[in-house]
Amino acid sequence: MNSMVQKTVVSIVMLLLSALIFWVPFYFVLVNSFKSSSQAADMNMHWPDTFHIVENYKAVLLAADSMLIRAFYNSTLLTVLSVTGLIIVSSLAGFVMQRRERGREASIINFLVLAGLMIPPAIVPTIWVLNSIGLFKTLAGLTLVEIALHFPFCAILYKAFTATIPRDIDESAFIDGCGGFKLFTHIVFPLLKPVSSTIIIIQSVSIFNDFVNPLYFFPGSDNATVQLTLYNFMSMYLSSWNLLFADVVLISIPPLILFIFFNKKIVAGMTAGSVKG
Repeated sequence: MNSMVQKTVVSIVMLLLSALIFWVPFYFVLVNSFKSSSQAADMNMHWPDTFHIVENYKAVLLAADSMLIRAFYNSTLLTVLSVTGLIIVSSLAGFVMQRRERGREASIINFLVLAGLMIPPAIVPTIWVLNSIGLFKTLAGLTLVEIALHFPFCAILYKAFTATIPRDIDESAFIDGCGGFKLFTHIVFPLLKPVSSTIIIIQSVSIFNDFVNPLYFFPGSDNATVQLTLYNFMSMYLSSWNLLFADVVLISIPPLILFIFFNKKIVAGMTAGSVKG
């Protein structure tokens, strides 16, 4: 009985903490997006005297020649291309790293992948490289940057999950005349579905919400992504806080929906490769 009471108390405390950490800020942003500019400038959580929902959200969608709509297109395309590239490259790398984890070359590769998690990206040299190959200020260049930055984490996840797939499957495939690439694409990769789902969800949210990389590597009003549209309503002398909060609500909807519906897959994929069997 005591254990049940303790579990109940812990659950209530965790719910209150989650509400305090996540839902209270979201409520603050949402309610201020309904206010007039002068009321939103007070920065409180009171309900507005008069609601300006339609006016605020319409102004956000039409601001700067409908920049937010173009930004949604750019961010969606960037996310799809980057995540697709990550799945292909990271799954191949993780499979090879796990199956050939012995030897000096494998140790060097593992060290370099781990170093990619710890060493921060260098902005200026990256811009110089992109400019040298003609990919600076292009979606292709930004996609390559996103793939490179998220590759180490994804490769390590794939490597850990590949360890749960018996090597006997590889040997049986080779006996049946299956080559290395066909082994991976037809047998191994379908078995990586749980971790692939996790990577798709986590990296989609991360890349869609990325602010720094598009700011440095994809500048220009026509190249804006959703996070950069927040600049539309900020200035040195006057900030339209109601429109800024409305913009935040709009750009938060896709990642929020993705997380709500697929959060169980995130947990399943993260823990699937934790135990080798």
